[in-house]
Amino acid sequence: MKKLDEFMLKSFLGPFIMTFVITTFILLMQFLWRYIEDLVGKGLDAAVIAKLMLYTTASLVPMALPLAVLLASIMTFGNLGENYELTALKSAGISLQRIMKPLIYLNIIISIFAFYVSNNVIPFANLKMRSLMYDIQRQKPEFQIREGSFYSEIDGYSIKIGKKNNETGMIYDLKIYNHTAEQGNTKITIADSGTMKMAADESNLVVKLYSGYNYEEVRQASNPVDISRPHRKDHYKTQEMLLDLSGFGLHRTDENLFKSGYKMMNLNQLDTYEDSLIAEIKEKQAHFVMVYTGSNYFKNSTIHSDSGIAFVSSRDQIIMKDKIYTSLDNDARSRVITHSLYAARAIKEQLSYASWDLVAKMKNLRKYQIEWHRKFTLSIACLIFFFIGAPLGAIIRKGGFGMPIVTSILFFIFYYIISLMSEKFVKELQILPWEGMWIPSAVLLPIGVFLTYKATRDSSLFNIEYYTRFFKTINSVVKRYQSNPKL
Repeated sequence: MKKLDEFMLKSFLGPFIMTFVITTFILLMQFLWRYIEDLVGKGLDAAVIAKLMLYTTASLVPMALPLAVLLASIMTFGNLGENYELTALKSAGISLQRIMKPLIYLNIIISIFAFYVSNNVIPFANLKMRSLMYDIQRQKPEFQIREGSFYSEIDGYSIKIGKKNNETGMIYDLKIYNHTAEQGNTKITIADSGTMKMAADESNLVVKLYSGYNYEEVRQASNPVDISRPHRKDHYKTQEMLLDLSGFGLHRTDENLFKSGYKMMNLNQLDTYEDSLIAEIKEKQAHFVMVYTGSNYFKNSTIHSDSGIAFVSSRDQIIMKDKIYTSLDNDARSRVITHSLYAARAIKEQLSYASWDLVAKMKNLRKYQIEWHRKFTLSIACLIFFFIGAPLGAIIRKGGFGMPIVTSILFFIFYYIISLMSEKFVKELQILPWEGMWIPSAVLLPIGVFLTYKATRDSSLFNIEYYTRFFKTINSVVKRYQSNPKL
């Protein structure tokens, strides 16, 4: 290996590893912030938390790699330019392309690694993370009870709360329906306020209630269907209830329940599932055409009249409908119109539902097609971001974290916004999957080519003095023209 190649690799690998770790950490913190309510106070073992963090980190690798490549390439070439090392290399007759050559090979390897991770590691990590997160969310119910809705995950009970204060832990307007006797809503507990917490052994949910009453209907065995039933209503100021949570420990769910998700599949599995969905959609379309053109538009029909029944049984005889209709009296015509309108409205509703079902299946198919293309686009993005970052750093000639971070974030936000918009258009069936998923790469690639061209020619693209001199020249020309218009 030549000294130049070794020097460039050492200059790039340090910032790359550092920025990759920082980027992954930031994305991981974003994940934790999003699911903080599902994780805090669950009493999870350190091993469970470590597994969740490991799986989540693995799933974030393809997102972190492009940003790390962009930031590291700007920092590397910015440091070389700021320390005049890039100028010295060019003075020795070494072109920018030759300086970038070892890093190009390295980023090709990084892109291949990103594809391998996206195709093999991420589906496995997403499967593990999704199933583990599902089990964690179901472990303790007191944090899952939402305001204004019934919670029925605790066997034998249905709970509803009006408001919840997350800071004090107090809940208000509480209703607990006891269904353990399996006799309907015969036992109800109502409280103005209260608290919920887990027992020390985590086998019970301790509910402490304030200012309410218990209502219980007594259903007699001799006459269980009697509408008039005796009941009892007990008022209380303070009451404590224990709800059995023996089934709410962290029990692992069968992972096969999540394997059909598009984020849990590699390319081969996505191809197989996509073929199945396409075949299902085509079968649905064929059935749609057969049913609504054959059995509805040209279906056999009968018209009842006082004189008997007239039949219309084929397309050739549709013209007979007018003759039959004119032969009917006014009452019969009214009945025919009413029946026809009813049939038309029913068919319209059926068509609306069938159309909605078909569009839903198409949108579901697009999710799998998007994931198929994403495995390639994220890998190619690593290479494109290098061809943006390297010449950009050579032009800016600023190292450190200041300018490189600002520039990298702006470019990555630009890329991310385009990705979200194009992906949304694909999901809404506005454009084809390959078009939407490759639009960001198609937009950024010309920018990388342009910046590489400018950096090769030592352009003053981001030199403020260059633009200052340019505008001063324009200003002087304008003043000369104003002083002597004949010029």
